[in-house]
Amino acid sequence: MHPLINKLAVLSCFLAVVACSREHAASAPANALVVMPTAELKWTDLDPKGAPGVRVATLWGDIAKGPFGALFELPPGFEAPLHTHTHAMKVVILSGTYIQVPKGKPEFRLGPRSYFRQPGGDYQHVTRCELAEPCIFFVESDGAFDLNPVPAAGG
Repeated sequence: MHPLINKLAVLSCFLAVVACSREHAASAPANALVVMPTAELKWTDLDPKGAPGVRVATLWGDIAKGPFGALFELPPGFEAPLHTHTHAMKVVILSGTYIQVPKGKPEFRLGPRSYFRQPGGDYQHVTRCELAEPCIFFVESDGAFDLNPVPAAGG
């Protein structure tokens, strides 16, 4: 089987499990079945000026208000400079190589099927995606998504 087809199959299975276990929209009862095939995901630009090429597909909730569950896609080679997020996030990498550099600590690199929990508040870090392919990952948070740049020292 071609590696891309295998990755898409894993992504489709993951989405089916996530969609069936969570409420997709405020109008759907909490115990309703929700199914979102890959072809029906609605991808939008996260922030064309501040994060060009980054896309998001909301699975449930509202990323601007929280809580939410969403897929994020970083283009190959993308880098978000040193920043924080207000709320903690649970992250599962689905494809690509996701790279994070916590301030003052060594970077870590995660490939498909990897998980990490990222603290909110003052956890400063750089986020990157390796050049080989886009990074697609699932994010769940109890609060809204934000990205707060850390001012450069002396600035």
